[in-house]
Amino acid sequence: MARKRVLITGAAGFLGSHLSDRFLAEGYHVIGMDNLITGDLKNIEHLFGNEHFEFSHHDVSKFVHVPGQLDYILHFASPASPIDYLKLPIQTLKVGSLGTHNLLGLAKEKKARFLIASTSEVYGDPLIHPQTEDYWGNVNPIGPRGVYDEAKRFQEAITMAYHTYHGLETRIVRIFNTYGPRMRVNDGRVLPAFFSQAIRGMGLTVFGDGSQTRAFCYVDDLVEGIYRLLLSDETQPVNVGNPSEITIGEFAKEVLDLVDNPEAHIVHRDLPKDDPKVRQPDITRAKNILGWEPKISREEGLKRTYEYFKIAVPAAIESGELEPRAFAKTS
Repeated sequence: MARKRVLITGAAGFLGSHLSDRFLAEGYHVIGMDNLITGDLKNIEHLFGNEHFEFSHHDVSKFVHVPGQLDYILHFASPASPIDYLKLPIQTLKVGSLGTHNLLGLAKEKKARFLIASTSEVYGDPLIHPQTEDYWGNVNPIGPRGVYDEAKRFQEAITMAYHTYHGLETRIVRIFNTYGPRMRVNDGRVLPAFFSQAIRGMGLTVFGDGSQTRAFCYVDDLVEGIYRLLLSDETQPVNVGNPSEITIGEFAKEVLDLVDNPEAHIVHRDLPKDDPKVRQPDITRAKNILGWEPKISREEGLKRTYEYFKIAVPAAIESGELEPRAFAKTS
């Protein structure tokens, strides 16, 4: 029996690479596509010897052609950290609009099921807590985060339009804060920043008083939720994340305790504009429809992630990607 074929955009990124691993393990033929604007081939180089994995260096904001049958398309191409989308605002908007349009057209041509990676950022700085899928959000479309927030909201809108108008099989996953191996050490998001700073004996940057909350999901749990959603019959958006909420201040202390570098400490900076004060998924829909909930505790997930950063941070210092700044060996 021929293997089913899946196209994963953003395949050289953090989530895309883990999804590529999962689909290969499940017996699919995976076509990974990435323009490498924020992705890194190091994340998928272990797959290059696999006859059932092929890589396409391409920008999905331009016309996308994939020869042969496609059964599934997972669109995960997008700058995802504030550092990236503030530096690349036009590219962020284009991959969310033109890229999504191109891939929906490809899905329609191939009669493939299409899954879009949306995000909790569609809720903006939420006025309800925790966030349920029927909440419409509180988003500033022209603020600094608007290029990412509105790109994701447009992705959802055009995906649902293709579903209702063309009858395309579509799935929408709203991803909450996720972490794990292969995150970039200079990513700028909370966890990579904290680990990179703590390992180097620097101040962990906590914005505001640290009372804002996040809910962190380990990548293996997230991939399981995405896989189940793709194979389900659910066409409405589904939150996938870990509802275990923690303040950023408390989270910084957990990282300090784990890394145990006496030179590391906490420093406070002004809160960025439109930074969400709270973030916690209501995963009732995922539990009821997908039979899914996270299994890996934050304690266990942080330990696994630290093992990766203990190697990645020194390597980034040696390559010049990171400044040493009071670097202390952690082996």
